[in-house]
Amino acid sequence: MVVELISVGTEILLGNIVNTNAAYLSERCAELGLSMYYQGVVGDNAERLRDMIETAKSRADIIILGGGLGPTKDDLTKEIAAEAMGFQLVEDEHTKQRIRDYLETRGFEITENNWKQALVPEGGIVVDNENGTAPGIIMEKEGKHVILLPGPPNELKPMFENQIYPYLNALEPGIIYSKTVKVCGVGESKAETMISDLIDAQTNPTIATYAKTGEVHLRVTAKAEDEKEAKKLVKPMVKELKNRFGNHIYTTDTDITLEKSIIDLLKANELTVSTVESCTGGMLSARITDVPGASEVFKSGYVTYSNKSKRKLVGVKKSTLDKHGAVSSNVAKEMANGAAMFTKADVTVSITGIAGPDGGSEEKPVGLVYIACHVCGNTVVKEYHFKGNRSKIREATVSAALILMRECILEHCSNVMFGNH
Repeated sequence: MVVELISVGTEILLGNIVNTNAAYLSERCAELGLSMYYQGVVGDNAERLRDMIETAKSRADIIILGGGLGPTKDDLTKEIAAEAMGFQLVEDEHTKQRIRDYLETRGFEITENNWKQALVPEGGIVVDNENGTAPGIIMEKEGKHVILLPGPPNELKPMFENQIYPYLNALEPGIIYSKTVKVCGVGESKAETMISDLIDAQTNPTIATYAKTGEVHLRVTAKAEDEKEAKKLVKPMVKELKNRFGNHIYTTDTDITLEKSIIDLLKANELTVSTVESCTGGMLSARITDVPGASEVFKSGYVTYSNKSKRKLVGVKKSTLDKHGAVSSNVAKEMANGAAMFTKADVTVSITGIAGPDGGSEEKPVGLVYIACHVCGNTVVKEYHFKGNRSKIREATVSAALILMRECILEHCSNVMFGNH
């Protein structure tokens, strides 16, 4: 079946809010095996909203509208959608009582326009809102399914998860099963090229790629009569992805993050880690220590923002700083080696770079970063050139540091296993 998404709200068009609902709904519909070819955003305007619904009806089986279900006059989604589907609005006592209870228990004054939300399409399905006053609505007619959802994400997402997802799944009965293969150290374009033949030939299961900072997630989804059959369909595809990406895959568990996989790797090999950061200001150590149980392997985290702190805390030589500058492979190496000496950690990672927006030069532009990783006596230094604003450069740097750390640990463990010292 084909689904189309319409997000309603002038504030989205103006850029006042980020449309996170669209990303969420797109992902969940893909998991259901629904095809989405179009999605749109329309402001709080009756004529333009009516046109979008009519267009969507001509090319989709399911239309999901998010937003515009509030109590004010410019909230028009329900009225226009009901008109487009040929439904009359009537007051629903059940919804009216739920609105009254919701507002009174929270000490809010009930105004006359609140009852606008108690009007529902006669013959439609009312979906109770456990987190707000606007109910969801489902209208079915002549093979078309129009679903109205409240705009606030903390209302839309729980409603979709608990009530709309099962409804949509029942339209094409079966079990949806997904497995996520998480890849690091391979760019999105390269990852897609590596599996382009699988994407071109996909039917059931399907493969969807999701780019994260420093990572690519590959979601393999199958639909079958039962979970056992769905897992059977997914298994060979996941095996093929493992063959193609090898050690770049750090997990096939949706709940495992890159930093969690590294903590597990350190624990499994009885290794400890320390960090020393300059331009990232502690962001790397924060991601590591966000993982429950990190205290078993994490020893110390230094933020050596100034040259003085680099010398005093981790022993970087003044001559090295004078000759090569703070942002250099030489300083990154001495930072990592010094942290290893002072903290006695098996693994140390250092970062030094120019996050901007100021401080760059023709020789050393904004986005230049050096990352070093020391593992049991061996140190690797890599040079990176990141693009974007200060925040994006710092975020990309931390992801790159985690990936380098993982690569170096795996290399060390491989050498120990095969006796290559």
